[in-house]
Amino acid sequence: EVQLVESGGGLVQAGGSLRLSCTASGFTFDDYAINWFRQAPGKEREGLSCINSSDDRSTYYADSVKGRFTISSDNAKNTVYLQMNSLKPEDTAVYYCYRHSGEYWGQGTQVTVSS
Repeated sequence: EVQLVESGGGLVQAGGSLRLSCTASGFTFDDYAINWFRQAPGKEREGLSCINSSDDRSTYYADSVKGRFTISSDNAKNTVYLQMNSLKPEDTAVYYCYRHSGEYWGQGTQVTVSS
């Protein structure tokens, strides 16, 4: 069974940092691209970042997070990370990881940034 489990969310002050983790199971981790999305209350789900499969671990960032967020992976731990720096109140949302192939979502982790 394919599973994605996020962790690392929490409450942080503006300007602070958090590192989110997405731990995968049930599939060969480095064969698939993994994405991070977020959804704020009353807003549509927003794609933030992607790391491609091990053939080409290239990365992509949305303009809203470019320069502040960094995606990385640890194949030995079957985990993708999202390092979030210089957080802003508008970054407050539930953050999800996602595998496009098969459309698998994690349960999400709440990030709240106070001003």
